[in-house]
This record gives sequence, C-alpha cells and structure tokens, in this order.
Amino acid sequence: MTSSFKTIGLLTSGGDCAGLNAVIRAVATRAIQGYGWRVLGIRNGTMGLLRTPREFEVLDLKISTVNILRLGGTILGTTNSGDPFAFPMPDGTLRDRSEEVIEGLRELGVEALIGVGGDGSLAILRRLAQQGRIDLVGIPKTIDNDVGATESSVGHSTAVMVATEALDRLQPTAASHDRVMILEVMGRDAGHIALAAGIAGGADVILIPEISYSIETVAAHIERVRRSGRNFALVVVAEAVPDCTGERVRRPQAEGEARYGGIGHILGEWIAALTGAETRVMILGHAQRGGQPTWDDRLIASAFGIYAVDLIAAGRFDRMVAWQNRRVVDVPLADVVARPQQVAADGTLVRTARGLGICLVDR
Repeated sequence: MTSSFKTIGLLTSGGDCAGLNAVIRAVATRAIQGYGWRVLGIRNGTMGLLRTPREFEVLDLKISTVNILRLGGTILGTTNSGDPFAFPMPDGTLRDRSEEVIEGLRELGVEALIGVGGDGSLAILRRLAQQGRIDLVGIPKTIDNDVGATESSVGHSTAVMVATEALDRLQPTAASHDRVMILEVMGRDAGHIALAAGIAGGADVILIPEISYSIETVAAHIERVRRSGRNFALVVVAEAVPDCTGERVRRPQAEGEARYGGIGHILGEWIAALTGAETRVMILGHAQRGGQPTWDDRLIASAFGIYAVDLIAAGRFDRMVAWQNRRVVDVPLADVVARPQQVAADGTLVRTARGLGICLVDR
C-alpha cells in the first residue's frame, strides 16, 4: 500500500497504564509494513516537544519482534503534568507554550499525529491540533475507563484484574482475624474500577462517586453480614468518593499539589466506631497502573493501533478510535472530550451488584 504521508508521530500522554506498549507496537508495525511510513515516537508526551533538542526516536520493525507488548508502562515515557496552554514556570507563573509544541512537531516533519491518552490529554491534544492545523487521531487509554464514546479503554482491564486480585488476597486475612477490610482503588471521576473489581472480588460494599451513601447504611449492612454468621467483610471504595461532609479527600504531594486519596482510612475509622469491628485499610495506588497487561488490554490496544493508522491513510482526522458493540469504530474527538463516561446508576453492573446483595448505598 502507498500513501501521500511519509512521517507520522506517536506519543503517549497522561498517566501510564498497561497496554500502551502494545499500542506502540501495533502503530509502528502497521505504518511501516502496511504503508512504508516513517514513525517517530515522541518521548514523554508533549514534554518531549518542549525540550531542546526535541526528544524522539525513530521506531522500526524491531519493535514488533521484541516482547514489548508484554511490558507495562510505555517505552516512550509519558507525563501527566505540564499543560502546554498553562505551563508552570519556575517563578510560579503559568505560560502558554502551545506554539512551542506545535513548532516541535513541524521541526520533526510530523505530517499526522497519533495521540494516546485519557479525556484530559485528548482534550489538550485536540486543542493543539486545531491551533496548529495538525492532523490528529486519538486512541483512548485510562485505567478509570471514563473516556466517552468507547465501551473500553486501554489499561482498564488490567487495573480491574489487579484490584480483584487484591480482594482475593485480602479475604483470607480478613477471615483469619475477624476484620473488615477496606480497599481503596483509583477512580478520579468515575467508579468503574471499584464496581467491576467489587463484583468480581466478592465485595460486600462498593462505594463509587456516582452513587451517594450514608455511613450508617454501610455500617448496618456490615452488621447484617456479621449476624448472618460471617466473621469478615470486604469494602471497595473509589478514591473520589466524598466523606460525610460531601468533600472529596485529598492528600498533599511533595510537589505541592493535592491528589485524591485517603477516603479508605476515613471509612475505616467510621466503620470501626459504628460497628465495633476491627478494620484495616489498603490503598492500592499505582499498582493498578503497572505490571503485565491482560490479554484483552493487549488485544484492544493492538486493534486500536492498527485502526488509528488506517484512519490516517484514509484521511480521517479529528477522530478517536473506540470499542463499540464488539468492534472498533471511530468517533468525533469533539464528542469524546465533551462527554466523559461515568457509571450509570441504573446500568447493568449496578443492577448486578444489587442483585448479588452488595451494598451500593443511596442516601
């Protein structure tokens, strides 16, 4: 096959997740073997375009012979800070450096760009593409699975597997010590990880940001579990679930910003006070991002990478590849960034959890 394009760029942006290297492998293989294009892997997301010299590597077919699809993370590196439209400077000010990113792509001779990111990264990349008249195709990746217009994103399956395995490991120690175990998982704006892992891991209580709760109802449910003859309980909570005052819990970071996390410990104290049960808390954290990708993350990443390259060949831009009805399709990026995907309060998995007797509380 031939195409008028000669050089395309590829970058991974936002938080890392499992499956990104499978995307990189698929894009490089399809672009080189299928179309004879040159593929530039841009390092560290848009940060690689802000540095001098520009940070990139030429991807070749060796990438399809090594085992990178089994590796977690991204061989290109990524960043989830440094918005080029409001870039933090050493003096504390914010500067618009978007033109520097655009100029970096021009210097490298990039004629079309594939950006792999979540809703925030895709919104930034789309804005850059519009400003610089860059031909852009997006690939969704996020452990939270909150990118709109796609049923699944790269990285979500692996994160759910890690959280489910954590519940599998917490259950025996909970039963051995007559404890209530609280597992806090990621989920900045959506509770997809908590809900899926909670069902798969046999949780008694699942708390997600989309469904309000009262701690009294949670405590009463745990008491019912104990009265039924079971000496332990498992609770899964998404990091963005608010406390009883309605405030989301944040922890200060070394770099000065505050990030979600800590609601698990607050729940542990409340449950202990209301039920008298001994509680323990595990914050799963970045373990959900790392490790080998599951088979289905590798599969969807590969399908997305191939389809994204074919979109470029067809001249279809300002689009994102998506998984709908068991196949890959493409959707307008404008629709994606406008409508993130949260858990539907009347959706299949919520109904499944309730049918299993799991407590997903409504205040």
